[in-house]
Amino acid sequence: MTMPFYVSPEQVMKDRADYARKGIARGRSLIALEAADGIVIVAENPSRTLFKISEIYDHIAFAGVGKYNEFEMLKIAGVRHADLKGYAYSREDVTARSLANAYAQTLGQVFTHEMKPYEVEILVAQVGDTPQGDELFHILYDGTVQDEEGHTVLGGQAEAIAQMLDTRYQSGLSVDDAIRLGASVLGKNDTQPLAPDQLEVAVLQRGATGRAFRRVKGDELSRVLAG
Repeated sequence: MTMPFYVSPEQVMKDRADYARKGIARGRSLIALEAADGIVIVAENPSRTLFKISEIYDHIAFAGVGKYNEFEMLKIAGVRHADLKGYAYSREDVTARSLANAYAQTLGQVFTHEMKPYEVEILVAQVGDTPQGDELFHILYDGTVQDEEGHTVLGGQAEAIAQMLDTRYQSGLSVDDAIRLGASVLGKNDTQPLAPDQLEVAVLQRGATGRAFRRVKGDELSRVLAG
């Protein structure tokens, strides 16, 4: 009788992780930065209709890199989760932490039990009343949650961009300065920042009543990048 084919659990997990990382690395990068007046999210995205950055709830934003259909599905699930919890309890009970935990459970379950893991990394960001209250949760393809401070980078050449941000980022930046910094480090080099039509930019505005999420695009984005 022939022996059944056997692969160790460690090798299976390694192969799945390698597969997911390669898929994510092929995508374009995304940056989130804490600023004095809110949280700025800047992504390299030439599409005008397929968004990487979206609003989930009043003061909470979602961003994803990797396979569009997979992180779009996660975004929709997050919106439904937030709406249901806000309706059943109160709007204050919907937090970035609870959403990040729900995403971590979903991604961890898929990574462990499904044949193919999700090729995504996602960000859940919540703006606070003060900079100390800002929250950035970076959730990896396997459900690992990283609580970031100051800035974080998802997808693409994340390691190289993070090293540049480490040397150039300063706390207390204005929103406009944070957008320019994001466009600069996402570009090929410091002298070639990405053009407005290559960027998707959104801000969670601190102190906003009701919805804090707004997109920065068109003439406004051109003025900001021009300094």
